[in-house]
Amino acid sequence: MARGGGKDTPVENNDRDYWEKQVKEEAKSVLELIIREGACRMLQAAIENEVSEYIDRFKNEKDSRNRRLVVRNGSLPEREIVTGIGPLKLKQPRIHDKREDQLFTSNILPRYMRRIPSVDALIPALYLKGISTGDFSKVLESILGKNASGLSATNIVRLKRLWEQDYKEWAGRDLSLKRYVYFWADGIYFNVRLEDAENKRQCILIIMGTLENGKKELVSILDGYRESKQAWQEMLGDLKHRGLKEGPKLAIGDGALGFWAALREEFPETVEQRCWVHKTANILDKMPKSVQPRAKGHIRDMYMAPTKEEAIKAYNHFISQYRAKYEKACDCLEKDQDRLFAFYDFPAEHWRHIRSTNPVESTFATVRLRTNRTKGCGSRLATLTMVFKLAMEAEKTWQRIRGHQLIGKVIEGIRFVDGIIMKEAA
Repeated sequence: MARGGGKDTPVENNDRDYWEKQVKEEAKSVLELIIREGACRMLQAAIENEVSEYIDRFKNEKDSRNRRLVVRNGSLPEREIVTGIGPLKLKQPRIHDKREDQLFTSNILPRYMRRIPSVDALIPALYLKGISTGDFSKVLESILGKNASGLSATNIVRLKRLWEQDYKEWAGRDLSLKRYVYFWADGIYFNVRLEDAENKRQCILIIMGTLENGKKELVSILDGYRESKQAWQEMLGDLKHRGLKEGPKLAIGDGALGFWAALREEFPETVEQRCWVHKTANILDKMPKSVQPRAKGHIRDMYMAPTKEEAIKAYNHFISQYRAKYEKACDCLEKDQDRLFAFYDFPAEHWRHIRSTNPVESTFATVRLRTNRTKGCGSRLATLTMVFKLAMEAEKTWQRIRGHQLIGKVIEGIRFVDGIIMKEAA
């Protein structure tokens, strides 16, 4: 058939698009295959090297007949590991360790491991995203490859039960050897699909802490219907029941009265610091949008001031500037005046960490986003378990706070003035 003007017909355009798409898909498949094969070879080589080093380390240990006690003994059956780039088939060398009560365990490929940890972290993330148990296999197949095994609906349900047990064991762990210098407290709300209408609104209460070495860790997660004093007191009281001897030197949280009322009863010596992020949002919410950018700058002048004296000057300037027209905004600021500037009595290196509840907010921001886009998260226990699992995965990446060397000084009760040890300040 003639083609007028030498131009492609619509049918030819569609054919070309189809074949271009096919070529791209084939190229993508080849690339993924190369990546998987390369990863598999590298991982297999690392496992072989680990075994060789272990055997070589004990090559001089021999029995009465001068035979080595640690030798290689073939390989274990081939095992498939589910990874983010698809399933990898690996063979792990077997070691015969004839020494008493000694057993080789690979750090690279632990016994019974079938999925890399990042895959286990992916499952609760998808659950909070709203993916039903029955759809997990299809979703994970598209992410991990068609040959990904061990991720059926039955196995997903089994995993969730294991996580529930993990949470119960973690929530009952001994705290007698723990010493926290800072607490960050917050409450995150979720809709629970499988609860009745009156109880579908769930609040997860969260406390993070800083240890003596400056490492941040999850202290407690508990579900409640709201951020009430009773719920927070139950949480704090449980920490004491499990052996926590002393409360933190400073606690950071928003203006929720329940937490502070409970804290004053359970740990009365703890200093209170209101979160500047929450306070800023609450103040600006009581002002017109046209004024908010300028007002936000004035608020920032308060908590970014190098000394408490300059912070108070910025505070007084804000009150005099906006009192006449925006009385409610000023009332919101004045309500927590003493508790907004507590951080000045702690090391300046720590200020960036203790001015707000950002450590909690940043960790659970993705959790908030996921649940806002869904109709809910299943049952109350399932929601709590998923939040716990995500938090524990996130904890692995948390860094020590800046200036952690000064934590000992804080615990000793050494006084800081404007972030500097009092003698140095003088």
